[in-house]
Amino acid sequence: MRLKKFSTPKQPLLPWNTVGLMAGVDEAGRGPLAGPVVAAAVMLDELHPIKGLADSKILTAPRRERLFDEIRAKALCFSIAEASVEEIDTLNILQATLLAMRRAVQGLRLKPQLVLVDGNRIPVMDIRAEAIVRGDALVPAISAASILAKVYRDRGCLELDQKYPKYGFARHKGYGTAEHLAALNEHGPCDQHRRSFAPVRAALARHAL
Repeated sequence: MRLKKFSTPKQPLLPWNTVGLMAGVDEAGRGPLAGPVVAAAVMLDELHPIKGLADSKILTAPRRERLFDEIRAKALCFSIAEASVEEIDTLNILQATLLAMRRAVQGLRLKPQLVLVDGNRIPVMDIRAEAIVRGDALVPAISAASILAKVYRDRGCLELDQKYPKYGFARHKGYGTAEHLAALNEHGPCDQHRRSFAPVRAALARHAL
């Protein structure tokens, strides 16, 4: 089987030679103590390249915002989906993440022949899929998906901050920072906190007493 290279100079040789459309998939929000986990799927258009795609975590917030709009304008198609806090607590965070990824792929206007997923796990789908560790730094379509998922989730945290201003969601985006843990211990969990996560369970137990 012939090996296919991606255009990024330092990418490894990958044993794929799939004819047809390819989608990149990534998620945002596995680690936070609150809010949904978000996944995005993106099919890029080779005729409309996007400069500066990279792992969303290394980009500044303004740069992510600009790329978010450019990806939506230039991609062949894209889809953003989520798994709720209730689904995270019922299924566990890994299974909820895979569910959000599957929903993102199913939401694409065009059906891909190959799905490339960041990480080492892939959701169950009726489409050929491959997992790529550090794929958000290696595969442009996965980079684009990571940017869409990150910006979409960050915007959701701004909305949470308006609804629950005591917790500081606009600043920490739900992650377990010292500020967030202090607010959680003082006020107890809100309905967007993941009760299956240990710090939230502990705060809930303290307030129950």
